[in-house]
Amino acid sequence: MHQAVITLVLVTGAVLVVLVGATGMVGAAQLTLKRSHGYMHLVFYAILIMGALGIFFSGRNLNSDVDLVTPDAPARNALVALSQPLASLLMVILAGERVIAHLMKRHRIADMSPVLLFAFILFWVGTVASPALWGAHPLFTHNYVYSLVIGVAAIWSSDVESDLAIKAVRDMLLLLMVVSLFLIPFKTSLVLDTSYTQGYIPGVPRFGGLTPHPVEMGSLAQLCLLCLMVRPYHRAWLNRAAWALALLVFFLAQAKTSWLGFLLCSACIVAIRSGPSFWRRVSDPLRPEFGVLCVSVFMAGVLALTLFLMFGHPDSKLTNFFSSPEGEQLSTLTGRIQIWAVAYDEWLRHPVFGYGPSIWDESFRTSIGMPFATHAHNQFLDILSRSGSVGAASFVIYALVLLILSVRYARVSSGLTLALFLMIAVRSISEVPLTLFGYSDDLVAHLLLLMTLAGAASEMRTRKVQLAATHQRLAPLQSAADSMASAGFNS
Repeated sequence: MHQAVITLVLVTGAVLVVLVGATGMVGAAQLTLKRSHGYMHLVFYAILIMGALGIFFSGRNLNSDVDLVTPDAPARNALVALSQPLASLLMVILAGERVIAHLMKRHRIADMSPVLLFAFILFWVGTVASPALWGAHPLFTHNYVYSLVIGVAAIWSSDVESDLAIKAVRDMLLLLMVVSLFLIPFKTSLVLDTSYTQGYIPGVPRFGGLTPHPVEMGSLAQLCLLCLMVRPYHRAWLNRAAWALALLVFFLAQAKTSWLGFLLCSACIVAIRSGPSFWRRVSDPLRPEFGVLCVSVFMAGVLALTLFLMFGHPDSKLTNFFSSPEGEQLSTLTGRIQIWAVAYDEWLRHPVFGYGPSIWDESFRTSIGMPFATHAHNQFLDILSRSGSVGAASFVIYALVLLILSVRYARVSSGLTLALFLMIAVRSISEVPLTLFGYSDDLVAHLLLLMTLAGAASEMRTRKVQLAATHQRLAPLQSAADSMASAGFNS
């Protein structure tokens, strides 16, 4: 009897949640139907706030061996357990409202990117749905659907919504970093790893803040810097303060992959935004001084590299480096080769649909003797082990579509689409930033890339429509001018 009552209460609660969510989405769609944007940018606030709350109440100690919060760790605080489903419901309502609003528009086909939409759905089906239903260890929960709804809504974003999303990510990440730094004197072990000795800054502790790991903090700081490059604050003092804060956290996180990624991404943005003017200055025959200077610097660099290769004995230096503890750690990629071998073996055992979503959970990590291997530390191998060949094929297709569209819309987005793609691609070498099982801090960059691509496509279509309308208005005038010119010529 008691069990039946509990079941009835749970079913009733689930039905009420569905009704509230559906009513909220339809009502919000009606309210925003005549507006140019909805409230999809608030999704970023919800994701980052829930992640920060989970870390704050986790009770972790970065100085101990257990220096991260595992994805399958249960909620230890009542506030987190209560706010998590509310945040999920809010995100589904915000995303669902955008989908319904676009479906209610007359010209909705012109507002979407069919190729990107198809590739994303295929990626979700191949990497989430298929292993959850047909993997060797099937497991399906409602959390897996959130990323699908949010991703589809992101792909239907307009240029206005894309701009709001960039600013929301910028502002929320800065707030997250401020709060994380504020906690250093009060919860030092929660946000700082004072025992870290593998960084390039001797004696400086590693900063993780309110993120699962310092690597994640470095990645989010990098994302904030990219947003500041394309959407700076209007007030100069505020913009300088934001850059100083983001750079401080970026270096304190000591995430070497993020350092490399930021160099590539920032160079990409600068090249796309300043490349044409740079080449015009270099090739200007009236003012050849700048071109001569650039060519001289390039020749000096080539000469210095040649002399180093000839007389610097780089082979012996490399041998000495890889014989050191730091070089040995680099050559084995901090133990990730062993994790990759496990992931490859699991794919050999389950080649079609993979092991299933539960791979790398606590029981699996215990069985392989790797308690800290929360994922395969490589996006492709993680998908291969978790989702099999089906998931790997969908990942390759999705990655190619993202690459092509990122290059296509790079100039329209001031280089941000290509920079975000490069950032995710570099992280995919040692992390899993494209995982769609639920939502976490990793989803922020992925979701922002989708919204930026959709916004750039929307802006490009708007420009084409305006250009066509301008030609249509000028066509009668041009025709009249041609007629007058022809009449004057005949006379």
